[in-house]
Amino acid sequence: MTTRRDLIKGGTMAVVAGAVRSSVAFAGSLPEQDNPAAGTFWPDGIRMVISVSMQMEGGAQPASGAESPMPKIDPKYPDLPACKWYDYGYKEGLPRLLDVFDRRKIKVTSHMVGTAVDLHPALAKEVVQRGHEATGHGQTWTAQFSMTPEEERVSYQQSIESIERATGTRPVGFNAFWLRGTPHTLEILQSLGFIYHIDDVSRDEPFLVNVRGKPFAVVPYTLHMNDIVDYETRYFSTAMYADDLKAEFDALYAEAATRRRMMSVSAHDRIAGRPSRANVLEQFIAYAQSHPGVAFMRKDEIARFALRSPLTVREGV
Repeated sequence: MTTRRDLIKGGTMAVVAGAVRSSVAFAGSLPEQDNPAAGTFWPDGIRMVISVSMQMEGGAQPASGAESPMPKIDPKYPDLPACKWYDYGYKEGLPRLLDVFDRRKIKVTSHMVGTAVDLHPALAKEVVQRGHEATGHGQTWTAQFSMTPEEERVSYQQSIESIERATGTRPVGFNAFWLRGTPHTLEILQSLGFIYHIDDVSRDEPFLVNVRGKPFAVVPYTLHMNDIVDYETRYFSTAMYADDLKAEFDALYAEAATRRRMMSVSAHDRIAGRPSRANVLEQFIAYAQSHPGVAFMRKDEIARFALRSPLTVREGV
């Protein structure tokens, strides 16, 4: 197993532009199993898919007023301890999560804020070097819903450039700040070459929407299995989060016998990257992997499969 220390010690990390190792390969046409007669909803005999999001945000937060466990202070003062809380994400959290994913041999999708990538390009590069997907998460923490269409376009283009510069890959997926885009977001993303977004929690399976007469993939996100919501808002203990993950998986796995089912799990650098929380996540991954037909897939893989599959739900397409 290649560790983060091995990569840094080696001095260089080769990145293949535009493509990285995938957890599931999709080449050519759809597998024969993927048709209504066969009753298979995913390729290669997969019964259920789990998609893990790993946010890279540390350093992109504003100097004052950013969300944190610290008591609020007047925004005219820099919130120094809150900034250190965010620093944990790139110093400890992401490296720990990357090692977890290596041990469990899964690939995930990392939603990267462009400013965080610019501050920590070697870490962003390492994420992709280890076979994970880098996607857009805005260039800064400016909320997309308050932007004009031109401001949106500029922000997304800057994000693309930051990720390409650091990782050698161009993002095809997008996650808005707290899921709140604008009525123009999908059209702008599509025009920039994106093929999917995740800012929708309305289904437990990927689906397609119509954007300027063309299908655009939605790979649903989660608030229920989201570490920032459960740990920082609901104040879950690790035991409570572990129970919730297992219960959600068990229910979806049962449904997956007759429907296409996907489970989404969210892991933020500074939150899920804590030792005890990373351990809970690893235990859950091992639990899910002990069930036949479970696959962990990157969101670009899921989106491309959904765009090709005749069984994908289409809303207005």
